[in-house]
Amino acid sequence: MHQISILGCGWLGLPLAEHLIQKGFSIKGSTTSSNRMGELESKEIEAFIIELSPDKISGDYAAFLQNSKTLIIDIPPKLRGENPESFVEKIKTFTHEGVLYSSIENVLFVSSTSVYGDETILVTEETIEKPETLSGKELLETEHFLQQQTNFKTTILRFGGLIGESRNPAKSLAGKTNITTPNAPINLIHQDDCIGIITAIIEQNFWGEKINATTPFHPTRKEYYTSKAKELGLPLPEFEESDDSGKVIDSSKLIAELGYGFIYVKDI
Repeated sequence: MHQISILGCGWLGLPLAEHLIQKGFSIKGSTTSSNRMGELESKEIEAFIIELSPDKISGDYAAFLQNSKTLIIDIPPKLRGENPESFVEKIKTFTHEGVLYSSIENVLFVSSTSVYGDETILVTEETIEKPETLSGKELLETEHFLQQQTNFKTTILRFGGLIGESRNPAKSLAGKTNITTPNAPINLIHQDDCIGIITAIIEQNFWGEKINATTPFHPTRKEYYTSKAKELGLPLPEFEESDDSGKVIDSSKLIAELGYGFIYVKDI
């Protein structure tokens, strides 16, 4: 098994690293906090403090990338606040100063279905992207930049809303009133399936691709979050009455070409 560098060992990146180590891969992982170095190292991850800025990289990025064949980029744009920094420029700087001079052959970029906007359609990988948020626009521009590189192959993985044991939007909506878009379909994916899909991409050398990843289960927001609140014993959310609708993200390519079987579907 070859070595993999994971830029961003957070909510998804850390358990992903643990899973890949169990599969026999050697993992280098990054964090922006010195307080988390011990946690990463305790899990047999070779840990590095790496922080990206639009015009520089802080940390030993050369050692972080050294001898790795695959790079997984799993860091959020973080565009909120008074002085948001360009996510696109951060990735460009990291690529031009680090990745292009490294052993990296394949890049997996964790993106989002927010690049599609909110038009009411069935969304496939062939759908024209129309991002409406700043983060969606930055992600799409970053995707284009990485796919244009010729020194390595990039697979773009667009996840829907991320959920897991420690992250479930049903808890944040419990008991709230006047919640909008009750009829919009959910496009969610469990953390375990995120990890399974990334592993399948690596093991099957599924590079140079663009792929959607959401659970093939799309009840309305009102149906799903009301049901979840009952299941968890939480106060029921109250939705506005409206005739809204929304997009459904199609993961057929993922299922057909990777042969991936979702761990969580209706039990998500």
